[in-house]
Amino acid sequence: MSIPLRQPTAVREEARPVRREEVGRVGAFALVGVLFALIAITLPELGSDPWRFRPGTIEPKGPLAPLVRAAGEEWDVGIARAAAFVAALFCGAVAALLLARPRGARALPRWAGIGLVLVVGVLLMAPSTLLQLGLRESTAPWFFTNDSTYQIELGGDLVLHLDNPYGHDYRDSGVERFYTRDGTVSERVREREVALEHFAYFPGAVITGAAWQLLPKPFDDYRLLVLLTTLAMLPAALLFPGPLGWRLGLGALLVCNPIAVRSAWFGQNDAPSMLLLVVAFGLVARRRFGWAGAALAGAVLLKQFALVAVPFLALMLLKASADRHELKRAALGFGGVLVAGVLPFLVADPVAFYDDTIRYGAGTYRIVGYGLSSILVRLGIIDDRYGDYPFALVALLTWVPLTAWLLYAQNRARDLWVGAAAFAISILWLMFIARTFNNYYLVWPLTGALIAALLAIDSARALDRPRPG
Repeated sequence: MSIPLRQPTAVREEARPVRREEVGRVGAFALVGVLFALIAITLPELGSDPWRFRPGTIEPKGPLAPLVRAAGEEWDVGIARAAAFVAALFCGAVAALLLARPRGARALPRWAGIGLVLVVGVLLMAPSTLLQLGLRESTAPWFFTNDSTYQIELGGDLVLHLDNPYGHDYRDSGVERFYTRDGTVSERVREREVALEHFAYFPGAVITGAAWQLLPKPFDDYRLLVLLTTLAMLPAALLFPGPLGWRLGLGALLVCNPIAVRSAWFGQNDAPSMLLLVVAFGLVARRRFGWAGAALAGAVLLKQFALVAVPFLALMLLKASADRHELKRAALGFGGVLVAGVLPFLVADPVAFYDDTIRYGAGTYRIVGYGLSSILVRLGIIDDRYGDYPFALVALLTWVPLTAWLLYAQNRARDLWVGAAAFAISILWLMFIARTFNNYYLVWPLTGALIAALLAIDSARALDRPRPG
C-alpha cells in the first residue's frame, strides 16, 4: 500500500523527518562495494575493441602530448587500466579508513560520498578519453574519433557559419576519410556510406556541437562533453528525494557502468540526452513540473530515443498533480524548448530535416547488431544488410500494443516509479526491433531502470511514514 499521489505539498513535507546528509556505516561500505564491483567488471575490457586506425606517423603536440608520449604514441590500454586499478586502491583506502573509525562516529558525509563516486568515475573515463583526444590532435581529425561525434562537430561548425547541417553533403568534409581508417579517400565509400549524405541527429546535437566548437583544441572534441555529462549523472541522481546512500549508489551505477565508461572514450553521444532525461524524472519527483517539461524537451532534442519517454512522463505528471496550472507549465516548458530547437532547421529545409532525422535512421542505414533485423538477415528472410526491413510494420504490430499496455499498467499503479520502469521495458523492445541494435543501446533501458529505482526508494520510505491525520 502506498500514500496517495495527490496529497497537499505542505502535508507531505511535514510528514517527512529531517534527513542527516550523511551515509551510515553500512551504507558507506555498500557504496564502496558497488564502486569496487563496477571497477572489477570494467577493468578487463577497458579500452578494448577500438577503431583500427592506420594513421602513419604520429607527432605528439598540444597540451596532451605528454600523455601521447607516455602511451608510446599509439592507442594503449595500459594507462587506462592502471588508472582503473588506482581507483580500486582508492576504494580500498576509503574502506580502510571506515574500518578505522570508531563505531558511532560519522561514517561518510555527503561531500565525501559525492567525491568518492566522482573520483572513481574520472579515473575510469578520463585517461582513455584524453588519450584519444591527444592522439587525434597529433594526427588528423578523422583519426581516433567516432563518426557520430565527428559529424556532430562538423554540423556544429556549419551552424557557426550559418549553414544548414541537414541536407548537407558530407562526402568532402573529412568524415569520409574516417571510414577508410587510413585517411585516404575512397570513391566506393563516398557512394555506399549513406551517413555522408545525412545528419541523423536532432537539433540539440547540432546546437551543443556548435557551442563545443568554441573551445580551444583539443578540448573541442565532443567526447569531452560526453564525459562531463556522464559525471553529471551523479548530481542528477541526487536531485531525487530519498536516502542519501541509495541515491549515491544508484548514481554510481549511472556514472560508472561499463557502457557509460566506454561511451566516453569511444564516442557514443547518448550521455547528454540521458542526463536531461534523468533530470526530467527527478524534477517530476520534486514537483518542478515546468522545468521537468523543459528538461524532457532538451533530452528529445539531443537524441530521438528520448521520445519514447514522453508518454510515460506525461502520464506521471497527470498522476502527480491535479493542478491545471502546473500541467500547463509543464506543457509550455516542453513545447517551448522543442519548438525553439527545431523550428529554425524546419523552416530552413523541412524536407531535408525529415529525410535526415526520420527516414534515414528508420529505412536507409545498414543493418547491424544483434537485434531482430540482423536475425532475419541470418535466417535469409532479408537478402542482405542493405535490404528492406519492415520496421514500421513490426513496430505497429508489437511495440505500439506493448507500449499501450504499459501505459495502462502505469495508469492503474499508485507509485510514480512504475512509469520509469514501463519506459525501460518499452525502449528495450523498440531497440530490439529497430533496424540497428548496437550493444551500447542497452544503456537506455538501464538508465530507465535506475530512474525507477531512484523513484522507488522514496516510495518505499513512504510506506514506513505515518499518514497525516
